[in-house]
Amino acid sequence: MGKGGNQDEGATELEAPMPTFRWEEIQKHNLRTDKWLVIDRKVYNITKWSSRHPGGQRVIGHYAGEDATDAFLAFHRNLDFVRKFMKPLLIGELAPEEPSQDRGKNSQITEDFRALRKTAEDMNLFKSNQLFFLLHLAHIIAMESIAWFTLFYFGNGWIPTIITAFVLATSQAQAGWLQHDYGHLSVYKKSMWNHIVHKFVIGHLKGASANWWNHRHFQHHAKPNIFHKDPDVNMLHVFVLGEWQPIEYGKKKLKYLPYNHQHEYFFLIGPPLLIPLYFQYQIIMTMIVRKYWVDLAWAISYYTRFFITYIPFYGVLGSILFLNFIRFLESHWFVWVTQMNHIVMEIDREPYRDWFSSQLAATCNVEQSFFNDWFSGHLNFQIEHHLFPTMPRHNLHKIAPLVRSLCAKHGIEYQEKPLLRALQDIIGSLRKSGQLWLDAYLHK
Repeated sequence: MGKGGNQDEGATELEAPMPTFRWEEIQKHNLRTDKWLVIDRKVYNITKWSSRHPGGQRVIGHYAGEDATDAFLAFHRNLDFVRKFMKPLLIGELAPEEPSQDRGKNSQITEDFRALRKTAEDMNLFKSNQLFFLLHLAHIIAMESIAWFTLFYFGNGWIPTIITAFVLATSQAQAGWLQHDYGHLSVYKKSMWNHIVHKFVIGHLKGASANWWNHRHFQHHAKPNIFHKDPDVNMLHVFVLGEWQPIEYGKKKLKYLPYNHQHEYFFLIGPPLLIPLYFQYQIIMTMIVRKYWVDLAWAISYYTRFFITYIPFYGVLGSILFLNFIRFLESHWFVWVTQMNHIVMEIDREPYRDWFSSQLAATCNVEQSFFNDWFSGHLNFQIEHHLFPTMPRHNLHKIAPLVRSLCAKHGIEYQEKPLLRALQDIIGSLRKSGQLWLDAYLHK
């Protein structure tokens, strides 16, 4: 029939052609009030929806004006479920003549990395061993029990108190690595179960906030070591990192602290204070200001359990001091492990690299051993974890040889070092950046 005739039952109208866009146009929409991004050559307007993004509006906003395909695949387990929320945001697609990658990013590396991801999926490396995580939780609970029994049996003298504090600091550190697994959705197939257990581990076992962790940590993964995007390199003028920042501070004659001595005062205000002072204040204020009432309830359950357990031994004031001493010990463990993979690497402004190259530039590995795996919560495989954040940690060593091979193919450095060398390099990196600041401060 002609266009004006009746359609046969079951026939459908021809859909209007989808608008097409060039990268030049898309890159203009990278503002706080105007955000577009591209996934699988489809263009999405996320301006209004980003405030409802479960991972936080900042992490998705960091990819405004860019291709976000690999980041999208890295962060989400159930892609079919997530794509249902994307349909109303779709506004068009890339023009046929436009490359899939923006800003001249290496398309061959991207293609090879996606093939590597498919290989990992075929090898079932995204499938977790439930017994592994159950045993990890069990050894945390066992340490909590041993700590109480030590005081119950031996009393609250100095020696039992110090032993108990070290045992509890160890359980807290290990609980930190475990909540990291659930936060990355790497334990259960269904995201909902990961979220529920995540709130229990980080809330009831550690007294912290799952939402605070998600919004902070996912930004770090999305744009590692990028100033103004990775909160882990936002040092509030206390330290200068990398090469660009210290030189800029030096040129502008900025001297909030004597940065040429930062490798020395790091020992005084870095490891000792991060968790008991800065993180604790930030977590409590975030839960209250942003009204994370569920997280707050879980945190209260931790403090209730802790004080009911230890007030009989130390009283109220003594229990508060005991708690902060535990966090003081844990903070040293946390800072050294988390900084050994990143602070020694490239820290700069946005270079607009492909996903694979950007993660390799910002991360390095520490050699594998049973102790290193346990001590760092498998963050000694930081490269593989950053490339595949939802992969269960016990499978990271299996994909590592393939990642190393891909690096060799494209001439990308794959850094791996002994544990003690990695820890020493933190101080060396701070010393180097501090000297760059001093040279620029005095001579430029």
